[in-house]
Amino acid sequence: MIKEGDALKLLKELDDSSTNCVYFDPPFNTGRVFRLASNSEIGFNDVWETDNDYVNLIEPVLVELKRVMKKDASLFFHISAAEMFIPEMLCRKHFKNVQPIFWKKSRSKNNIKKKLGATIDVVFWCCDNNNRKFNMVYQPLDAYYAENSYKNEDERGFYALGHLVNDRTRKTTNLKRLYSYTKDDRTWQPENGWRLSEEDLLSLIEDNRVHFPKGKGNLYRKIYKHESKGKPATDLWDDIHSIAQGGDSRVYPTQKPLGLLERIVEMTTDEGDLVLDPMAGAGTTGLAAKNLNRQYILFDNNPDAIAIMKKRLEQT
Repeated sequence: MIKEGDALKLLKELDDSSTNCVYFDPPFNTGRVFRLASNSEIGFNDVWETDNDYVNLIEPVLVELKRVMKKDASLFFHISAAEMFIPEMLCRKHFKNVQPIFWKKSRSKNNIKKKLGATIDVVFWCCDNNNRKFNMVYQPLDAYYAENSYKNEDERGFYALGHLVNDRTRKTTNLKRLYSYTKDDRTWQPENGWRLSEEDLLSLIEDNRVHFPKGKGNLYRKIYKHESKGKPATDLWDDIHSIAQGGDSRVYPTQKPLGLLERIVEMTTDEGDLVLDPMAGAGTTGLAAKNLNRQYILFDNNPDAIAIMKKRLEQT
């Protein structure tokens, strides 16, 4: 669904607890006028007389967004690092759990001379439920790690070493993790406990996925290079670049890269789920949802934006 109109009014048409994921990318309160090009009318004004005027735009929409979210749904509030104070205040006011994700959107700012280059946006990941829906997503391995960690080799291939035992800072309180394992008159019984159950350890050993040291030392899990999906995603997303430095074609002045939205959608929804973007701009949220077999609802009060997102989604 794509609808033109005021987000607050259109949200009132949606049922309670009907949405699996919300991406909220409102104006940033920058005091700037955004246009696609100097001679273009496509864009919007991000100019506010006071911060209260900005809050009065954002907060009622945020309240409605929370109403339409399912219990295990997530909301992502996207803002520039320079303007993050008010959005974070509002997010923490209305949601129990708020985790900032730092998106390094560009590599450098070569045209900056009298201040630090702004390369970070913040995406506040908000929910009320500790059991929010979550699917693991991955980022590329660090180049140094990838080059230097896969030093061991067996019949399967090259592998790195993953921890199977706890250190002192993570000492287990689970008595079932304090077991011992014996092989060829050698016994391993880590004083801080194992990171996995005895059953899981034996299963890894049977499948030849445990590294046994030649001398003294701990057992390690074999992490094979050819099986690696990358590293589990952290709260620093530095592998997705902005439209200006990435490969996407810009059709709207504040357009976000498709890869960013695909990560958000994939991470917190399943196929068939509903994704909502109340200020959709270029419609990239809908494009990400469509690519990943999710449903989408897109709102915007700018007729130019509506035309752009319809065209992009029809071409997919």
